[in-house]
Amino acid sequence: MDEVDLGILLRIVVITVLAGVLGWERESARKSAGLRTHILIGISAMLFVAIGELMIEKFSVYGTLIRFNPADLVVAVVAGISFLGAGMIYFNKDQNRTKGLTTGAGILTTAAIGMIVGLERYGLAVGATAIVFGVLHFVRRFEEKLPDEDESKD
Repeated sequence: MDEVDLGILLRIVVITVLAGVLGWERESARKSAGLRTHILIGISAMLFVAIGELMIEKFSVYGTLIRFNPADLVVAVVAGISFLGAGMIYFNKDQNRTKGLTTGAGILTTAAIGMIVGLERYGLAVGATAIVFGVLHFVRRFEEKLPDEDESKD
């Protein structure tokens, strides 16, 4: 195992902790996409960034014969994760409410944080995780104090 591989393993550890924080918050709120889901999404997004770096390094010997656009990698990850996140969203006819929107958005955000870790921007990733955790945990408490839509119609 070389230095590059050890660096990638460090990134896996970092995103495991950061995505674990967000997954724990979702798990404690009894949401369907919890701890393991968020960790795996974060790791996969981070690994896709690392794969992109490794591909650039591996194929750089071919010069201009092979071109690589990192934006294509971002598009592919966002499309894949968005598909997964969309699967978390459903309409509850009994309550006449859409469910899972926050979970889907959280999955996408966790993937973005994974990509930031993949780029080794640890301070940004930790800051983003803290902000997202605050939004998920503390804003929910604020929302619980708001009147329900049905109650406000009285």
